[in-house]
Amino acid sequence: MARSHVVVGLATWIVVAPVLHVSALDPIYLGLAVAGSLLPDIDHPKSWVGRRTRPVSTAIASTFSHRGITHSALAVVGLTMLLLHAGYRRGGVSALVVGYLSHLAADMLTPQGLRLAWPLRGTWGLPLCRTGSAAEPLIVTAMAGGVAWWLWRHHTLG
Repeated sequence: MARSHVVVGLATWIVVAPVLHVSALDPIYLGLAVAGSLLPDIDHPKSWVGRRTRPVSTAIASTFSHRGITHSALAVVGLTMLLLHAGYRRGGVSALVVGYLSHLAADMLTPQGLRLAWPLRGTWGLPLCRTGSAAEPLIVTAMAGGVAWWLWRHHTLG
């Protein structure tokens, strides 16, 4: 559910950016947080990002399946190391990784959970709702409302 992942990714970035001493509303960082929030689903050819990245998406799906390597700690560490080694700035890498981690956290709220220690078989999760269920928009709205409240209380977007 791309829309839910984008909202959760943006909300997470807006809260985390000041802790990292990075501008929460920098348009480039916001875009990278959104990209990161969608990127794990590159392993699903019918996802928003998967439809836009064929045949890469199809190859990843057939090799690793959905919620495999791209939904693991290994992917987060590998992506971070690759981007930093390639010379990308820490602020941009942070925004992308925070968005990516927000996606993983959101997927952990489903009964399927995630194989964070991929390739090991065990899954991690807190099954609060099924993807696409009536509970999903409620959880996303509650999170966005919580961030709005937090911003109002702390008056910080710098």
